Amino acid sequence: MSYKPPQKIIDNYAKDFIRFALRDGKGIKKGDVVSLNVPENAKPMLLSLRREVLKAGGHPIVKYRPDEITKEFFDYANKKQLTFFPEKMIKGYVDEIDHLVSIIADTNKKELEKVDPKKIMLASDSKKQFSDWLNEKENKGKFTWTLGLYATEAMAKEAGLSLKQYWEQIIKACHLDAKDPVKEWKKADKEIKRLVKKLDSLKIEKVRVESQGTDLTIGLGPNRKWMGGRGRNIPSFEVFISPNMYLTEGKIEFDQPLYRYGNLIKGIKLEFKKGKVVKASAKRGEKTLKEMIKVKGANMVGEFSLTDKKLSRIDRFMGETLFDENFGGDYGNTHIALGKSYQDSYPGDPTKVSKKEWEKLGYNDSSVHTDIVSTKNRKVTAWTKKGKIVIYEDGEFKI
Repeated sequence: MSYKPPQKIIDNYAKDFIRFALRDGKGIKKGDVVSLNVPENAKPMLLSLRREVLKAGGHPIVKYRPDEITKEFFDYANKKQLTFFPEKMIKGYVDEIDHLVSIIADTNKKELEKVDPKKIMLASDSKKQFSDWLNEKENKGKFTWTLGLYATEAMAKEAGLSLKQYWEQIIKACHLDAKDPVKEWKKADKEIKRLVKKLDSLKIEKVRVESQGTDLTIGLGPNRKWMGGRGRNIPSFEVFISPNMYLTEGKIEFDQPLYRYGNLIKGIKLEFKKGKVVKASAKRGEKTLKEMIKVKGANMVGEFSLTDKKLSRIDRFMGETLFDENFGGDYGNTHIALGKSYQDSYPGDPTKVSKKEWEKLGYNDSSVHTDIVSTKNRKVTAWTKKGKIVIYEDGEFKI
């Protein structure tokens, strides 16, 4: 018999999203329009989310997605169909919503494994306008989003866990077993904001990451601020920044597998020169990795992130970037994202920055944003105007 968590756990999960994660950790307000993007097998989650929106006086818009219909689209779609973008409909949707909750609940994590990666990238790149509109609205302070998991047998199997064990990781990581999960998130958020404030005060020019198989230097550049918390993603324990995409040098190895575009990629190694990936390899899924890197901007870094093991309660590989990029375990984790930068890493008003200025500052504008994770023990040294300082070692921030 398949495991299902108690209703109280599902309801607490919904509270995390609606009462905390949206509106930058403050929860929604009366009259807000909230889009709930949920796959069919996560119906219990959808019902709890909708109840929470209604109880808060908001207006839910339900986007209920059928499972496992994506491969057939790629099997039959021609180039025009792959790149079709319903501009008027999507623009109206973006204009209407104040918040977006998306739930991941895969029933086949390798659904697109036999699809030509070129077709996947072509379809993905054609939807960039959608993300641009959302980013523009977010930059104006008129939109927030969050993302979470609903465990399935397929997800648990890929992680080598039973469905109950997989749910236990979600419950533990998201404080769903707490009397007041929202209160617990606010405690974690307070510490993350302290770390962000301290890192900003150091005025770091570049960081060097050293571990087994890794010696990578990332130049941050001016007009940057560190970020963390804010309710984007449940869970989210990471502290991150969008560095200057032109200033990455060296090599990095990743010990965590990556599920991307319906494919599994393992044993990823990257080498950078003058900001660009000059060598990329993988023990599995290398074709997909290399095809992704061909997308404009996807061969350069858009994010650098660290997670302190003291904050994260995640201690098992989950096979989902959302959880794996927040891994705690023995040594926390570091990850970089290839592709798009976060424009809200800019300390000023992002709506006043032109496209040319973004490019000059080294903010990546790719249609791709792919997080790749390493949980190896590492030392991170920062260069400031006052000299060098170790900011992270043995899985913990040292500041």
